Amino acid sequence: MAALNDRTPVIVSAVRTPLGKRGGVLAGLKAVELMRHVQLEVIARAGIEPGDVEQIIGGCVTQSGEQSLNVTRNAWLNSGHDPAVGCSTVDVSCGSAQQANHLISALIAADAIDTGIACGVESMSRVPIGTNLYQGPGHYKTADYPWEDPPKAQFGGAERIAAREGIGRADADDYGLLSQQRAARAWEEGRFDREVSPVDSVTRDEGVRDTTLEGLAALRPNVEGAVHTAGSTSQISDGAAAILWMSYGKARALGLTPRARLVGQVVTGADPYYLLDGPVVATERVLRKTGRRLSDVDICEVNEAFAGVVLNWAKAHGADIDRVNVNGGAIALGHPLGATGTRLLVTALHELERTDTSTALITMCCGGSLGTASLLERL
Repeated sequence: MAALNDRTPVIVSAVRTPLGKRGGVLAGLKAVELMRHVQLEVIARAGIEPGDVEQIIGGCVTQSGEQSLNVTRNAWLNSGHDPAVGCSTVDVSCGSAQQANHLISALIAADAIDTGIACGVESMSRVPIGTNLYQGPGHYKTADYPWEDPPKAQFGGAERIAAREGIGRADADDYGLLSQQRAARAWEEGRFDREVSPVDSVTRDEGVRDTTLEGLAALRPNVEGAVHTAGSTSQISDGAAAILWMSYGKARALGLTPRARLVGQVVTGADPYYLLDGPVVATERVLRKTGRRLSDVDICEVNEAFAGVVLNWAKAHGADIDRVNVNGGAIALGHPLGATGTRLLVTALHELERTDTSTALITMCCGGSLGTASLLERL
């Protein structure tokens, strides 16, 4: 591990809400309430004053209605705390909250700030996916748009990847079952207890459920003739997550314990024909940029947008599935779009601490045929 200096960005605290199902236990809360909850919780856990935070950057995908007009700022204003704290909201589709961490870390490294929060939120119950596209005028595609996007967007992309890689219905169902089993075990063993901050009386992820291969086999495919079903696809969810970052010098001055840092970060594009190949490309790039190999990584969080995305990534990189999504993923836990990037970092950090290991890779596929990747190193 390279030596730290005063400008090294470090994680001080990291939390997430439980994840609710569409129309479920968190559907009564606005996105600003969910995001406010985690913003204030990371501050409270660190024991600093709210006004000590200089900037907050949050991820959100469907920036419409209650989630519009800079939801990160609106969440902070709803807290009633120091209005001088600057706030921005970013959209890198599903990688939005991961990019929020990249940006806050970079601001600290550049000596622009000493203390910042990276966070993300999505209330998919209250602001359905696509609201910001389909309820506005027109479409972003020009008459000479040059790419052959998959039919039905991400659903078609998952099927194109499955067909290319020879991933069948049984493979997808097997992985869907594995995600549910791992998530159920994680909750039974208390692995999520430290990272989850209860919201009102909600203490657990709502999407984890008893699952069998027979039950999965009976589900209808997402689209006609498809490999993926609701049982091998990420769940539509509500939730938020946040990470408090500081410069190493600031954390030491306050007597706070640095827990982790980023040693690599990437946002990259991939072939729009397949839409969801981003994690394959982003992983290759972040490993190359940092001089690491996948064998140097202790655990991997590959967002379970679809079972085929994870299986494709594992095949491309020769990954050991026993070290991938060890506590389940979006198939079982849920995928609140704008929050998941931070949620994965929060979960990875706590798993490194639980297992006394060092390095985690976090990677996601994103709309617009993008991919994100972060290498997180525990201190």
